[in-house]
Amino acid sequence: MTDARVPVLMYHSVAAVPQQATRRLSVSPEAFEAQMATVEGLGMTPMTAAELAGRWRRGRALPVRPVLITFDDGYEGVHRHALPVLARHRFPATLFVTTGWLRGPHDNGGGLDTMLGWDQVRELAAAGVEIGGHSHTHPQLDQLGGHALRTELARCRDLVAEGLGTPPRSFAYPYGHSDRRVRQEVRSAGYAQALAVGNALAERRQGPYALRRVTVRRRTDAGEFERLLQGRAIGHAFAKDRALTKGYALVRRARQVRRKATRSGG
Repeated sequence: MTDARVPVLMYHSVAAVPQQATRRLSVSPEAFEAQMATVEGLGMTPMTAAELAGRWRRGRALPVRPVLITFDDGYEGVHRHALPVLARHRFPATLFVTTGWLRGPHDNGGGLDTMLGWDQVRELAAAGVEIGGHSHTHPQLDQLGGHALRTELARCRDLVAEGLGTPPRSFAYPYGHSDRRVRQEVRSAGYAQALAVGNALAERRQGPYALRRVTVRRRTDAGEFERLLQGRAIGHAFAKDRALTKGYALVRRARQVRRKATRSGG
């Protein structure tokens, strides 16, 4: 089972009435509850990101029908709506927090909806949710210079360590973007594994710093959700997203070339 292909579900907001900025990537509380019932009904075994990567790193077998439930950013609905459902099913999960968006002394006001406070983050951790890093201000990390990149990673790591008493071991790239330089800096910052997006199943051969996830959206219906869990028709479901991603990747590479040329000329 070490060579298994694992569905890693990527959630963002869980809200009945999300803000417009998060609506597309939100799910309703009712949908989330139904989706977790599907996970249980299919006999799947939820794991944390740290547990999955750790087992792959050590060559240990995975449990029967493994699945990961992950949340990005740190929206308050994860505590209000998702946590009670996870607790009823006794499901572990992983939450990747953007530390500068969380309510509290380090809040920079960038959150797109109502965000978690640190007391809620601690309650999630106590309930079995792994808390990972998602940068401090949610930038496109591969567009940053070296100092800014290292600051984003270190600030996030240090604030999670300060708030929870232990540093985060897992990381998720904001917007899913990374390159070799970013992945090396994430490793150097002390994170043991990192998750991208890619809208494909995770596999050991992807490496611990480029594990793929599949996006759960507000328009993901029951049939599509079950197909995502079973690894069926994922390419078809995200064909438009992949085309847009490839086009944007060309734009991003052109920006990087221009930025390097500007630095060299200066």
